[in-house]
Amino acid sequence: MSEKSSTRPGAAGRASTADRPTALRNVVLVGHSGSGKTTLVEALALASGAVNRAGRVEDGGCLSDYDEIEHRQQRSIQLSLVPVDWGDVKINLLDTPGYADFVGELRAGLRAADAALFVVSAADGVAGATRAVWDECAAVGMPRALVVTHLEASRSDFGEMTELCRGTFGGEDPDAVLPLYLPLYGTPGADGHAPVHGLIGLLSQRVFDYSSGERTERAPTAEELPLIEQARNRLIEGIIAESEDESLMDRYLGGEDIDVKTLIGDLETAVARGTFHPVLAAGPAAEGSRQGLGTIELLELITGGFPTPAEREAPPVTGIDGAARAPLTCDPAGPLAAEVVKTSSDPYVGRLSLVRVFSGTLRPDETVHVSGHGLQDRGHEDHDVDERVGALSAPFGKQQRTLSQAIAGDLACVAKLSRAETGDTLSDKDAPLLMAPWTMPDPLLPVAIQAHSKADEDKLSHGLARLVAEDPTMRLEHHQDTHQVVLWCMGEAHVDVALERLRARYGVQVDTVTHQVSLRETFGSAASGRGRHVKQSGGHGQFAICEIEVEPLPGGSGIEFVDKVVGGAVPRQFIPSVEKGVRAQAARGVAAGHPLVDIRVTLLDGKAHSVDSSDAAFQTAGALALREAAAEARIDLLEPVVEVTVLIPDDFVGTVMSDLSGRRGRVVGTEQSGAGRTLVRAEVPELEVGRYAVDLRSLSHGTGRFQRIYLRHEPMPSQLAGKLREQAENGA
Repeated sequence: MSEKSSTRPGAAGRASTADRPTALRNVVLVGHSGSGKTTLVEALALASGAVNRAGRVEDGGCLSDYDEIEHRQQRSIQLSLVPVDWGDVKINLLDTPGYADFVGELRAGLRAADAALFVVSAADGVAGATRAVWDECAAVGMPRALVVTHLEASRSDFGEMTELCRGTFGGEDPDAVLPLYLPLYGTPGADGHAPVHGLIGLLSQRVFDYSSGERTERAPTAEELPLIEQARNRLIEGIIAESEDESLMDRYLGGEDIDVKTLIGDLETAVARGTFHPVLAAGPAAEGSRQGLGTIELLELITGGFPTPAEREAPPVTGIDGAARAPLTCDPAGPLAAEVVKTSSDPYVGRLSLVRVFSGTLRPDETVHVSGHGLQDRGHEDHDVDERVGALSAPFGKQQRTLSQAIAGDLACVAKLSRAETGDTLSDKDAPLLMAPWTMPDPLLPVAIQAHSKADEDKLSHGLARLVAEDPTMRLEHHQDTHQVVLWCMGEAHVDVALERLRARYGVQVDTVTHQVSLRETFGSAASGRGRHVKQSGGHGQFAICEIEVEPLPGGSGIEFVDKVVGGAVPRQFIPSVEKGVRAQAARGVAAGHPLVDIRVTLLDGKAHSVDSSDAAFQTAGALALREAAAEARIDLLEPVVEVTVLIPDDFVGTVMSDLSGRRGRVVGTEQSGAGRTLVRAEVPELEVGRYAVDLRSLSHGTGRFQRIYLRHEPMPSQLAGKLREQAENGA
């Protein structure tokens, strides 16, 4: 950022520490899967001296993607914290997964960070999902910068990529997205592609050469200076436009040569304010080298241009009773307020909670209040408990490096918080607080599971509870109608990771089964039935006869029971017994085993015996009467219908509406939702949207989002209902 040749690293082999919030930077890396975020984190750690060779820690393990599942899948699946030192500043780098299924880990990283590095690949371009995250960051004013990677690819072009970023992220002000450096190209190879071995600073007009593996600085040649003139002028104008000194533009237009230090100061202010977004280039270090292309420039940008935690507003807090509390300040001496942004299980130390401290100082062995509210719909019950903090540590690959404390603005791992879940608030036990929860997407892909064996069944409940406590984008449902255990996930990759964690971490093997939707039955026509339950087997017998009439009611009416018995044909005390038997049979179904709804049952007549009639006998008779009436009537199968609301870029509206129609859906309206995006509302049978989370991602290239809300049950087409009945009869 300062374009100085500072190469002062942090010390390897120790936990980086900070004694004041101004010496901290919390930076989240955002980008699509394969854009190079993890490689960049490792290159920055290497350049800072935090590791002894590219991407490796002392034990030879990977620095960021160290989980066994990540190794097998060859991609990041969880949020990783890598703290490094640059000069006297501690930088907490938060590496996030780029795959859409793990968006919960991305949201946690955004919550914990004060600025974002958007990593875009020169070989692949900008993904639509990355643009969506950019817009979210813009909405809350989070400072952002862009890093172009994969410049070594044969089809890469930094100039084209920069213009694409300006058009994609610049919005109404593309001059707020400009490069700070231009790549310095070497001699083209056999494929005609020239390698990038250095950068030219547009403000300082100095060349930073990485060809030797260590950054060296020199003056540009006469041939190189003209290459940067146009880009330099545009950058200066962009910086001046964001300057708080209104006279600067007049001086510049009047021909005055603005001092570079003034420009850098204004640039740093605009970046920290979130109004200017510099574009940089970066690449990994070559074999045996310590500094990768652009790593020093990035570290200088982070320390010089990104805001400290004290410059960012903390989330709002209330008391655990909902009463308002004063806004938090990033003060190590203030009241303790921290948030669990990630929960994981370590086979050696147990549960680990990654915590962002927003106020106060967190210390080992002190007792804190743990409060969690507002996620009941995802299986997280409200809770308020006091717990003793275990050891504090800073993660570094598979290692945990001990910390003596975590001050306001810092992040740390806390051991042995047995009740804490992701999203919980840690605060002083005598003055408990509750932070407003961050936005999490709804899990919309259901997978029904069952224990593989009796031994697995005994451990399943505990394993699922731990799994859901770690991941707020996962919802656990015990369906009352279908009696299935259902995990709601973000996508297929999310499902795979969840089941693998159940097996590897908690020793629970499960099988997936077909997810069943909650169907209903109803009478399509009126019918009557007679229930006769007469038995004699020594002693008291069983005698009950009842006659009923059944007629259909409008949807949502439930079951009505009407007594029209005259003359005491059914004694008063047994009329509730008939109703109880009817309702019990309705709950079991009368055709395909689904609950019967939306009918009126009228008790017309019956017979009783002074000795052999009983409550149980009339319950049985009521059930038999309903079954006989069902045998005479047309029974309709009802399916649940949901309202699907799809937010989609305008380019995909036609495709999405056509797909919804193919799912037996009815589009009920569309409306504009911001620039270039449309909200499509449709009513779709739930049977048709079980895998819509996966299918919409494919249809919209990852740019579409949807929500679903149950509306009602409607009659299913007779052909489809017949097929389902046939499958039920055949046990399929």
